[in-house]
Amino acid sequence: MQSAATFQTDTQRYARCIAASRRIRWDIDRDVIRGRTFDLAHKFLPDGLSLVDELPFLSPAEQRFLSQVQGRTYANMFGLVERFVSAKVLELSRDHWFGDQTALEALVRFTDEELKHQELFRRIEQLAAAHMPAGYQFGAMPNEVAAFVLSKRNWAVLAMTCQLELFSQAHYRASIGTATELSELYKDVFLYHWREESQHAIMDELEWLREDARIDAAERDAAIDDMIALVTGMDEIVQAQASADAAYFVQVTGRQEHAAQIAATVLKAYRWTYIVTGALEPRFGKLLTDMVTETQMARIQAAMAPLMYAMPASGQPSPAMAA
Repeated sequence: MQSAATFQTDTQRYARCIAASRRIRWDIDRDVIRGRTFDLAHKFLPDGLSLVDELPFLSPAEQRFLSQVQGRTYANMFGLVERFVSAKVLELSRDHWFGDQTALEALVRFTDEELKHQELFRRIEQLAAAHMPAGYQFGAMPNEVAAFVLSKRNWAVLAMTCQLELFSQAHYRASIGTATELSELYKDVFLYHWREESQHAIMDELEWLREDARIDAAERDAAIDDMIALVTGMDEIVQAQASADAAYFVQVTGRQEHAAQIAATVLKAYRWTYIVTGALEPRFGKLLTDMVTETQMARIQAAMAPLMYAMPASGQPSPAMAA
């Protein structure tokens, strides 16, 4: 752990993020959507994230539809979290106003790209709604979630943000990007999202390290309580949305006799996708381990323990975390 007095802003890493941002800059209509709509003959999420292969009684068409329901929620979840990410990054940029102007530019670009991502995911929801059966509901309110998250200490919010950005990359590199059976439009959405998130994860790490150097041991200990509260809050969102998505799927398909098993599997898939894959992400684990004590890590692991069942039924690491 570094002290605030000895911490040095890594200007060159911020500069490399700026260079990458300029090089890969993309437009929603010109580069991503390109006048296309969703082809519902293809899955949205791969089995390594949706876990639909753990419901063998479903027909291939039903498994495909369930992956589309979950893929619609996946896009909405990223739109949800990017509401608070953009607000937090804009707030953090204030620390660089009269300091490192390279870091300031990098964070301003970060915020601009996150706002673009929110628009992209709103557009994706509109496209999905136009072609999928009526009745889908995404219940979490972005502003309410953002207010809850932003009420927590910076250290905890940056930990959560870094984890989200890292696991979104892992999902794309090792699962979405390599799958052959997915909608091409859906894959492109997360290809372009991944290209910019790669830079965001670097800046999350830099800002989290800067915050860690700024605070003392007591503040860090309190921030760990906030981090655990954020995980609990995310799980509450996941539980509610899994219940809504399973109910929607059963309503459309008539699979009432399997409703409980479908609901349990969707919840398992969502906990795996949005919480457990992040906890297992190696780069995040290394950063966290370097910042906290063994006792603090034990607290975090105890809080995570009830969720760690949510892994693929094979018991082997999923392709989602293979990278």
